Amino acid sequence: MVKLPSAVKHLLTLRNPNSLPGLPLSRLNEAFSSTYAVAKRNRAETGWLVLTTCTLLTLNIPSSVGHLYRFATRTDVNDARTRFDPPTATTKAALMREAALKSTIFVGVPRVILSLTALMDTVEEDVKGSMRTESRRTASADTIDSVVARGQALWNSIYEPHAVKLYNKLGSYHPDFISFIIQSYGSVLSPLPGANEQGNLSRALGSVVGVACLRAEGRVGPQLTSHVFGLLKARSIEDQSDEDIWLSSDEGTEWVIRTVDALLDVAESEGKEAPRDAKL
Repeated sequence: MVKLPSAVKHLLTLRNPNSLPGLPLSRLNEAFSSTYAVAKRNRAETGWLVLTTCTLLTLNIPSSVGHLYRFATRTDVNDARTRFDPPTATTKAALMREAALKSTIFVGVPRVILSLTALMDTVEEDVKGSMRTESRRTASADTIDSVVARGQALWNSIYEPHAVKLYNKLGSYHPDFISFIIQSYGSVLSPLPGANEQGNLSRALGSVVGVACLRAEGRVGPQLTSHVFGLLKARSIEDQSDEDIWLSSDEGTEWVIRTVDALLDVAESEGKEAPRDAKL
């Protein structure tokens, strides 16, 4: 049985090892209400739920991700009795869960684990019982070719006319790097095959995930710009929903960025108002 040496145990308490505590609910609800109202006017409620999930996840505020679920599934966020019917609540939870999974590509596994934990700790038992439990992404000899094909198609869709040049450039950094990215795009970032998959996110919503994560992450300007272009290019996808058409428009893309910024402003203002040695 291995035990942590006392010196190591102490070191692990330093340099802010814990995720950020939740933002004040009054400020959070105000931000949710104001940004959701705009989304509703533009019939972009799913886009709002996706980008808000990804923003809070990237900021590493897991408890606020859990509160977002309550906000999205109740008419009165403080009253569990006002929760929507199980199918509607299940749809919301599945969309948030899928957005979190796709965020792994942009912000990594640790923050996704923390936010998924907070989400699933908040989701009610009847909703959990209705959520998919079998993987749709387990690779096998029969599926790997289709995964790679989906990944390459999504790569081309986002990065053309520079797709080949960028592919070769990233491949030159490490021979396995670009193949890892293409497989990740195919298995995680691209929509699951089948229109009726629970929580499935469209091509446009996948780009909303990328834009929200990278905007919230900060200091990754070239990657953010690439995925903004990716969202704009989603307008050329056939059989888009009305929401996807709007999200991939110039107006919709601007709204996505501005809405992420509005949520970031709340988090940043709380940080400035807190005592110097306090955490959000």
